Amino acid sequence: MLTLSRFPATVWSERLCLALILIVAQGVAVAAPLALLDRNGSHVSIEAYAPNIVRVTLSIDKDLALAPPGFGISAAADATGWKHRTTATGDEFSSDVMSLEVKAQPWPRAPSQMERYFAPSLPPVSLTVGKPGSNPILQMSGWEMAPHTVNGEKTFRVGATFQAPADEHYYGLGQNQEGVLDYRGRTIDCKHFYDAPAGETVCVPFMVTNKGYGIVWDNPSDTVVSAGVHDHTTWKSDVGERVSYFVITGSTLDDLYAGYRKITGITPLPPKAAFGYIQSKARYETQQQVLDVANGYRSRGYPLDVMVVDWFYWTRMGQLDIDASAFPDPKEMNRKLHEQGVHSIISVWPRFEKESRYFDFLAAQGWLLKDKDGKPVDGLAERSDRAGALIDSTNSQARAWYWDRIRDNIASQGFDWFWLDETEPDLVPDGYFYSIGSGDRYHNVFPLLHTQGVAEGSRRDRPNKRNLILARAAYLGSQRYGSLFWSSDINPTWEALKRQIPTGLNFTASGLAYWGNDIGGWQWLPQSHTPEHTPLLDPSDARDVVGHNDDYPELIARWYEYATFTPTMRAHGMRKSTEVWAYGKQAEAVISKYLRLRYTLMPYIYSLGKQTYDTGAPFMRALFMDFPNDPNVSNVGDEYMFGPAFLVAPVTEQGRESRQVYLPAGRDWYNYWTNERLKGGQTVTVAAPIGIIPLFVASGSIVPMGGDIQNTSTAQALKEIRVYPGRGSEFTLYDDDGVTYDYEKGQGRLTRLHWDDERGQLTAKGAPLVGASIAEVAKVVR
Repeated sequence: MLTLSRFPATVWSERLCLALILIVAQGVAVAAPLALLDRNGSHVSIEAYAPNIVRVTLSIDKDLALAPPGFGISAAADATGWKHRTTATGDEFSSDVMSLEVKAQPWPRAPSQMERYFAPSLPPVSLTVGKPGSNPILQMSGWEMAPHTVNGEKTFRVGATFQAPADEHYYGLGQNQEGVLDYRGRTIDCKHFYDAPAGETVCVPFMVTNKGYGIVWDNPSDTVVSAGVHDHTTWKSDVGERVSYFVITGSTLDDLYAGYRKITGITPLPPKAAFGYIQSKARYETQQQVLDVANGYRSRGYPLDVMVVDWFYWTRMGQLDIDASAFPDPKEMNRKLHEQGVHSIISVWPRFEKESRYFDFLAAQGWLLKDKDGKPVDGLAERSDRAGALIDSTNSQARAWYWDRIRDNIASQGFDWFWLDETEPDLVPDGYFYSIGSGDRYHNVFPLLHTQGVAEGSRRDRPNKRNLILARAAYLGSQRYGSLFWSSDINPTWEALKRQIPTGLNFTASGLAYWGNDIGGWQWLPQSHTPEHTPLLDPSDARDVVGHNDDYPELIARWYEYATFTPTMRAHGMRKSTEVWAYGKQAEAVISKYLRLRYTLMPYIYSLGKQTYDTGAPFMRALFMDFPNDPNVSNVGDEYMFGPAFLVAPVTEQGRESRQVYLPAGRDWYNYWTNERLKGGQTVTVAAPIGIIPLFVASGSIVPMGGDIQNTSTAQALKEIRVYPGRGSEFTLYDDDGVTYDYEKGQGRLTRLHWDDERGQLTAKGAPLVGASIAEVAKVVR
């Protein structure tokens, strides 16, 4: 309920001035909307960004309705192809592929006594979105501005309500680890929260549906989304003076991701090493340990692309230095890694203890998160955390300074890329203040801006080296800064493994393609654990690592099976050892098999990365994305597509040696291990002894496979191109130097593979295959 009398004119003016100052600071271009409509005092701005993208803004204040979008949006409005006309029923806007109507609202009559008590005073607005000449696919039935005070600010809770048909399903919204794919009937608290009971939540307020549209919600404060509850979907944000959102429509899910790409930015192609195996541990304490582990992979012939140096290599939190007693010559360490073709990532924290060398400088500059009295906030009271203040990455000068210190103090020692830990941030900003305003108002924006500073600095100062950032939180547009995201500090349990599958699918459904998790879980193993069933792998030769957790070798093996088919493959954890050979000989045999399979599939996986760069579409995909006409897949969260070829069905229950797999309708499916061909539209029971993940290949798939390599620094010969008959298809094989930004200039090698199913013939156009002819490597599966 809106009562403007609670807000004096001076306060309202201050809110407007602040909004306009922020708009200028973001550098967003202001363009005239298609129309600014007045619905009895509710101002409605309709802006077009593409033929299939509109932005809707509602406010009581005309200037705020006309103001540009907030953080994360990088596109300018573009009304090309749009028309507007006013009719007796309202205002109609249309392009060739999209229509929108803002309905006329009659002047309200005097309210009855009961209406005075119950009815909101906010002038109503109703609008519908669809395709020209067809039924609406989205209907907004109301909006909200409810006054309250947050962190000392007189502001509003703002929201909008949409009708929710019974057969509508909802996906995305960043990361939620409750283990459910379809959000229908659920309420999601869309905010960054490390301590969420099921695992860290991350807010990317982009939701896609099976009805041919997606919504990008333009508000970085704590946002609650109730999807399909009581036949309505509601969005409510805790702080704001307007409602602002984008609607993207399309005939396929990938049309929606192309729209998201257009308004929030391109997903860069990561360096090729990012698609390989990344070895981490909490933590390698010395330079020699890092080298010994890398040598361990080399001596065993196991592939390895990246070694990670995690936290506490510094002398004090905030020193941004390297402890010489543990790492006496990090430049030499990196030189030796590079000689082996191995890259390095090092963790850099955004926290500064009071005793650290930069604290006083940052405090004097005002470049730390502050309390209401302007003093730096030291740690997190609820955890008795006194590990220092948080750099205010909403301040562009602070961001630039931070990168300069990383460049001079750390990158100068030969480290390749950076792990920006605590990007949510862990020091919760609620109740405190950034330079741009209240931490409550901008609760979710920190990871976007924090990674921006390092990404832009790295691009400027290392122009021939692709940027890569490991981060555990995101926001709208975070994909454009080259981050690999992971699901935070999860538990080493079967339950955690099971939850990871729908968690990752909703994250990638949010328009951010590169997600993974700590293989094996990050937290300490329990002192003892009794498995429900007899373990499938012998733990007796791994007691030093697994202790009395007899089923842990089985769990870690199943986790590696799954991680082989995720966008990034990275081991981590608080265990004594986290290397491939740490869990016993039987587990090592399984894990190394999948490590090698990952590299065999590198030509396929790297080509998928290029497709994401070109289109914005993720390549780890829930089944609803590729089989929209199969109603059985709307809430299948325990299997998924990895690119267009592979259907992956991980085993997530201890002691299981088979599982049921649903094969979507519309395709035939080949069992990858046996080549058995099965019809789609059925559930089958699949053998899954330890060492076998249920894996199917869609008919018509073309899968390029590479020869054995130690890492992606080595040129990989094309060993085989497998074709799974059943329909005609194409696949674009891509390769480049894997390191520079030359791919942006079109300097990579594109080979378009075409399978003619009627003729039984595979042909190639474009760049010639390296080291082989199509006849030499083509293999048709029968």
